[in-house]
Amino acid sequence: MATFFCILFVVALLYASVGHGGASGYLALMAVYNFTPDVMKPTALMLNLFVSLTSFLLYYKGGHFKWKVFLPFALASIPFSFLGGTISLDVQLYKKILGVLLLFPVIRFFVLPNTDDNHLKPNKLFISLLFGTIIGFLSGLIGIGGGILLSPILLLFNWTNQKQTAAISALFIFVNSIAGLAGQLSHGIQMDPSMLSFVAIAFSGGLIGAWLGALKFNQQILKYTLAVVLLMASVKLILT
Repeated sequence: MATFFCILFVVALLYASVGHGGASGYLALMAVYNFTPDVMKPTALMLNLFVSLTSFLLYYKGGHFKWKVFLPFALASIPFSFLGGTISLDVQLYKKILGVLLLFPVIRFFVLPNTDDNHLKPNKLFISLLFGTIIGFLSGLIGIGGGILLSPILLLFNWTNQKQTAAISALFIFVNSIAGLAGQLSHGIQMDPSMLSFVAIAFSGGLIGAWLGALKFNQQILKYTLAVVLLMASVKLILT
């Protein structure tokens, strides 16, 4: 279990450094350690709450947040995240979907370039609402906050730069994690007793990672490291 806790700390640090709550990483880690989805989903979302809020506050303090971009995504996603949280999936199907979703941050970190401030465009309301709905449902269904799905969209459409993407994704993850967790709890899912220790370790890693990402480090090395880890986890989940 000590190895699990060490990896959990590193995962939280890496995710928070690029503005994510880390649920997809926590889920991949728990899947490798053979946790069941009924434990994985609420645990990952609970961890998300602490890490993503910490990350958001630091990025917000740095002046990187844009309410106009955030609101339509959040308003569309929250009810559907709750809905997705009420649905239970077969273990193998759950792992396959999780494996596919892990490819999104890999694409985001390896393929999508950083957007220059001079090339930013205003976000489109209908597209934001549409993607917010889809991301929200998948977030609740799998137990992620949705930041790994939102970030590539923001960058692909040139709506935000890298740090703005991180700030918006962090708060988006926080509100979707609350909604998804509420949906799961309404469906009768119980919290694992060991969750408090998970939260303490992930919060510590997330606090350090958010500080490094928002204020200190060039994020390229962190992004590539995280992408390689997620790619390995994705392949394992899809092929197992």
